[in-house]
Amino acid sequence: MADDEDVTLTGKLREKLVEAKQGWARDGRLLTGTTSTPEADRLPPGQRLVKDFPVLDLGVQPDVSREKYRLRIEGLVAAPLRLTLDEFLGLPQASRTNDIHCVTQWSRYANRWDGVPVPDLLALARPKEEARFVALTSYDGYTTNLAIEDFARPENLFAHSWEGAPLERQHGGPLRLVVPHLYFWKSPKWLTRVELLRDDRPGFWEVRGYHNRGDPWMEERYG
Repeated sequence: MADDEDVTLTGKLREKLVEAKQGWARDGRLLTGTTSTPEADRLPPGQRLVKDFPVLDLGVQPDVSREKYRLRIEGLVAAPLRLTLDEFLGLPQASRTNDIHCVTQWSRYANRWDGVPVPDLLALARPKEEARFVALTSYDGYTTNLAIEDFARPENLFAHSWEGAPLERQHGGPLRLVVPHLYFWKSPKWLTRVELLRDDRPGFWEVRGYHNRGDPWMEERYG
């Protein structure tokens, strides 16, 4: 009975969270009405700088073991990939340091990530010419979408470590995507599936009032 009660409580908390965030979109909360560029302003409009690393999720933090983890890259690719974590760690690794910006208004400077650059894995999967969009799915059921141009940038990383240590579960471990030029909901935690598509497929927040792209300097918080 206790387990059933925990599941019910988690479901209610998730519903309240989603309802509140949808309300933000309806009300245009946090919007300043200004725009900028990363060349002109390191901090995007309406953001505040933090030193800690806030934790946001949908009320569920999946516990994915190293042995069970799989990363799939499929859809419009010539060579679909299905990688274990050990296989992923066996690929050439890279480090990236970048700022991150959450749509809930916080930004954090100079985060160091370790992992595999997105273009490197795409080169292995060999996208077909008609692939124009990417749908991303996480172990908690979360989804989001990206245009292939936003996904394939060289600074983007499939990251397994942050600040020199393996990603903690609360921050998306064992593996998450990092797309630093967009709001951080476009960088899903616990990533397990990357599907290349001909047509766009809006994700969890995009169908709930949030912007389809999410450029922080253009204040693309909401649709």
